[in-house]
Amino acid sequence: MKYVLVLLVVLVVGWLALGRHRRRGEPPEAAKRNTPSRPAPGAAPQAMVACAHCGVHLPAADALVDPQARRYCSESHRSAGPR
Repeated sequence: MKYVLVLLVVLVVGWLALGRHRRRGEPPEAAKRNTPSRPAPGAAPQAMVACAHCGVHLPAADALVDPQARRYCSESHRSAGPR
């Protein structure tokens, strides 16, 4: 019975030592989840424009343009015209 107890203690100590060795170079799980993702390298920022009707800012590529080169956020605002 004494040998079973000694074997059990050796296994527990070995298991704890192996767990510490594996986790030594890795950040904790909470730190992995909270790290912000970085934008892809080479991704240029987009130009932002304001809607001529409501003033909401949106990417220039998504804006609707009227013949007078005014930019709008939606078709209904383009139909309504500037304020």
